[in-house]
Amino acid sequence: MTGTSSPSTISTKLQQVAELAKGAPELVFTTLAHHIDIEWLREAYRRTRKDGATGVDGQTAEEYAEHLEENLQLLLDRLQSGTYRAPAVRRAYIPKGDGRKLRPLGIPTFEDKVLQRAVAMLLTAVYEQDFLDCSYGFRPKRSAHQALEVLWKRLMDMKGAVVIDLDIQGYFDTVEHAQLRRILDQRVRDGVLRRTIDKWLHAGVLEDGALRYPEAGTPQGGVISPVLANVYLHEVLDQWFAVIVKPRLEGDAFLIRYADDAVLVFASERDARRVLAVLPKRFGRYGLTLHPEKTRLIDFRQPRTSRGRRGERPGSFALLGFTHYWGRSHRGRWVVKRKTASERLTRAIKAVRRWCRAHRHEPIAEQQKVLGQKVRGHCGYYGITGNAGALGCFHNAVVRAWRTWLARRAQQRHMPWERFKRLLQRYPLPPPVAFHSVARAAARPCA
Repeated sequence: MTGTSSPSTISTKLQQVAELAKGAPELVFTTLAHHIDIEWLREAYRRTRKDGATGVDGQTAEEYAEHLEENLQLLLDRLQSGTYRAPAVRRAYIPKGDGRKLRPLGIPTFEDKVLQRAVAMLLTAVYEQDFLDCSYGFRPKRSAHQALEVLWKRLMDMKGAVVIDLDIQGYFDTVEHAQLRRILDQRVRDGVLRRTIDKWLHAGVLEDGALRYPEAGTPQGGVISPVLANVYLHEVLDQWFAVIVKPRLEGDAFLIRYADDAVLVFASERDARRVLAVLPKRFGRYGLTLHPEKTRLIDFRQPRTSRGRRGERPGSFALLGFTHYWGRSHRGRWVVKRKTASERLTRAIKAVRRWCRAHRHEPIAEQQKVLGQKVRGHCGYYGITGNAGALGCFHNAVVRAWRTWLARRAQQRHMPWERFKRLLQRYPLPPPVAFHSVARAAARPCA
C-alpha cells in the first residue's frame, strides 16, 4: 500500500464528531460526508475483515489489495460524485437455533464492505452519544458478557423478578425503510450519506441465480446493518421504555438488549403484564411483529423454601446462548445460575462431529490443533462462573467424537480407550475452563 493511513488522525475526527453530537443532542447533522477522504477509506479498509466470504463479484480481499490505492480512490470518486452503485448481495444461510432452521445472510462485495465500514464509523460516532446503557450489541467496548453480568447482578439484587422474554420475528427482514428514514432524519440528513444508505437498502439480493429487490429490511451480514438496527430499536424500544414506560411503573424495572435480543425485568408482576399488553401495538407501529409463542412472561422470582420442598420448578429463560435459572449455591442459598442453552450445546456438538467426520484422514497433529481451537473458542464464550457442567459435557463430546472418527478411518468399529488415552497424552486437548467471572464491575443498565 502506497502511503500510510493515520488511525490517530481518524480518531481525532471521530472524537470531534462525537463531542459535537454529545454537546448538542438535538443537533441534526447535514454535513458529515466530507470527513470521508482517502485516509478515512484506508482506515475503513484496515478495520474490514479480510477473511470473510466473497460477494457476487467473487473478489477477495487479497485481490482488492493488489491495487488498493487505485481502488480506494475510485471508490471515493464514485461516492463524492453520487455515481456509486450498491451491488447486489449474495444470499447465504447459516444454522439458526437448534440447527433445523436456517438464518438468511446477505454477503456484500468486499469493496461494498469497505464503504459500509466508512459510513458506519461516522454513524457510530454520532449515535453512540444517543444510545442508552441498556443496549450492548455491536457497540464499541461493549460485549455480550457485559450484558449477562449486568443482568445477573440486577436479578440477584432484586432477588428475582418477573421477566418478559422478547422475540421479534424476522427483525432484519422486516425493518420498514420509511420508518428508518424518519428516524435517521432526527439526527443525520447529510445528502451523500443518506443516498448511499438508500442504495444499500434497495440493493438486490441474488439467490439461486435470481435477483430480487426487497421492499423492507436491512441485509443481515452487511457491515452497516448492525448500526441501522441499533438506531431503529433505540427509537422503538430503548428510548420508549426509558422515557415513556418507566415513569408510569409502580416498581423497579430495567431493560437489557443485545441487537434484537432483549429482556425486560420488573419487580412488579402487575407492571410486567401492563407492559406486555402494549408491546405488540408498540412494535406494530414500526412494522415489527413479536413472536406470539416465544415472547412470554416468566415468573423468575426467587423460590421460597417451602416451594422448593414441594418440588415446584421456578421459571427459566434464555438470553445470548445461556439459560438463566434458580439453583442452590454450595452454601445452600438460592442464586441465579447460567448454563449453556441446550440448543446451543447440541448445535456445537453436532458441528464438531461433522468436522471430525470430514477431516478424519488429516494428520492427527492438524486435527488436534483445530479441535483445540474449537474447545478454546467454545470456552471463550460459554466459560462463565457456574457453567462447568455444560463445559465438561462439550469437552467430553469432542473427545468421544474424535475417538469415534479416528477409529472409523482405521476401519475399526471402536478404538480401545487405553489406546486413545495414550494418544491424548501425546496430543492433548485444552481443558474446559471458565474465562469470565461475575466478580467484575459492568456498565449499568437503563435506569
